[in-house]
Amino acid sequence: MIERIIEWSLKNRFFVTCATLLLIALGIRAVYLTPVDAIPDLTENQVLVYADWSGRSPQEVEDQVTYPLTTGLQGLSGVKEVRATSMFGFSLSTVIFEDGVDTYFARTRVLERLNFLQNSMPDGVTPQLGPDASGLGWIYQYYLHVDPEKAEDGGYDLARLRSLQDWQIRYQLASVQGVAEVASIGGFVKQYQIELSSARMRAANVTMMDVMTAVQNANLNVGGKVVEENGAEFVLRGIGLVGGIEDLELVTVKAMDGTPVYLKDIATVQIGGDFRRGTLDIDGHEAVGGTVVMRTGENAKAVIARVKEKIASIQHSLPPGVSIRPFYDRSELIDNTIGTLKHALVEEIILVTLAHIIFLWHFRSILIVTLPLPISILISFLLMKETGITSNIMSLTGIAIAIGVLVDAAIVVTENVLRHCEQAEEKKGDRLTRGETWDVTLVACKQVGRPIFFAMAIIILAFVPVFALTGQEGKLFHPLAFTKTFAMIGSTLLAVTLVPVLCSVLVRGPFHSEERNIVMKLLLRIYEPALDWALSHRKTVVGIAVVILAIALLEAFG
Repeated sequence: MIERIIEWSLKNRFFVTCATLLLIALGIRAVYLTPVDAIPDLTENQVLVYADWSGRSPQEVEDQVTYPLTTGLQGLSGVKEVRATSMFGFSLSTVIFEDGVDTYFARTRVLERLNFLQNSMPDGVTPQLGPDASGLGWIYQYYLHVDPEKAEDGGYDLARLRSLQDWQIRYQLASVQGVAEVASIGGFVKQYQIELSSARMRAANVTMMDVMTAVQNANLNVGGKVVEENGAEFVLRGIGLVGGIEDLELVTVKAMDGTPVYLKDIATVQIGGDFRRGTLDIDGHEAVGGTVVMRTGENAKAVIARVKEKIASIQHSLPPGVSIRPFYDRSELIDNTIGTLKHALVEEIILVTLAHIIFLWHFRSILIVTLPLPISILISFLLMKETGITSNIMSLTGIAIAIGVLVDAAIVVTENVLRHCEQAEEKKGDRLTRGETWDVTLVACKQVGRPIFFAMAIIILAFVPVFALTGQEGKLFHPLAFTKTFAMIGSTLLAVTLVPVLCSVLVRGPFHSEERNIVMKLLLRIYEPALDWALSHRKTVVGIAVVILAIALLEAFG
């Protein structure tokens, strides 16, 4: 069958050339469309569910919120496991689905079940879905840098920077395509804090519940009606939203004998920061920043580029002296990963070219050997795109590992064609015609076609055990095995289709025999005596090999 493929390719050189150009075009398109990330996503297919219940102990949260949620979510289709954590005033449940379940299908199912479980929740508790992101969704982190020379009044406090982050920057970055969430870090969340005086409360006969009810009822607007006067309509409404400390101080808590008791009479109202459990430290100083979380399945490099564009567009709207600066940018790691593959590809092409020149002394055949290398890589990217494998450090490592083997088949075919053409010219005593070159190429390619095909197939099968890995190990190493296999498949197909076509076109005289090659003469002068000694001392050679194997096994397993 391999011989038939080679003969068909030589008889249909135009078709093979067009098919190769089509593969190149599709491969280049796949390079740009394949999602790019730094590392494979090892996290499980999960949906987060969280619920706030302020002021409640972990045990209360566990009994009345976490337990009903976990038991109710376990019966969903495709659920593998449900994990939960109860903290002070907060419940977090993680629903783990099977790997084959679509993420958004899983989120829809969880949301349907949450609507059903809402009736079993305490008053004021509403479970919500977490962002549609994985554990590796953190792609960009930044902080707000303040230049004292340009800032108003010499700078801004952490509370104001946190308000700027929460109410301006965060919402603008969250609108970027591919961003699931922007989480704020550091600073102080602004609060109106009411410090009650127990002595004054007793004197005014006011309870804690009276204060809470009064503040809640005072902090709202009330709708009215429309009044028409002199042909014009006027909208009536009651404005009660708190705009500052003074508004809170004038809230009427209770009336004593017709005299109102204001909040300022029994408490001190001030602006402060919410309780916090962490800070953001930049060069030894507290700062305010944010973390951009990418949506599941998005292209990390493209999302980071869009985030940077958005940051550049909102810089002018920030207060004087404030700028957004990154302290973690995953695109740098992605660029380094891609750069490694580029360097490996260039180095391999240079080394193959030099080796070809030194050993064969046939410059036109250099293209035969080097051209299948980038085409095989493009075929690998095309198959990566079709199978949903992202470009990451593991998948690109598989291609980098395969680069050294991708040219082997082309080198063997080209060298055999050159030798046959050289022998045919010596036998004829003149240059070969185009038809004679075609016939010699067909014979030479058929001679090595089947051995090359099965040799490459054996190398491909060597990675079959990697596909048996499961869990996180499988997610980590499967991309490497797949991409190496894709590249090897592409190289093998090109060796029996494109390479014979290129040989029939580019292989022309003059040819240089090994006897006239200085490098080959030197190598043969060293190799022939060593080969003669090894063949005449076969038992010694086998014994040395066994000893080396035993030492290696002891080092590996001893």
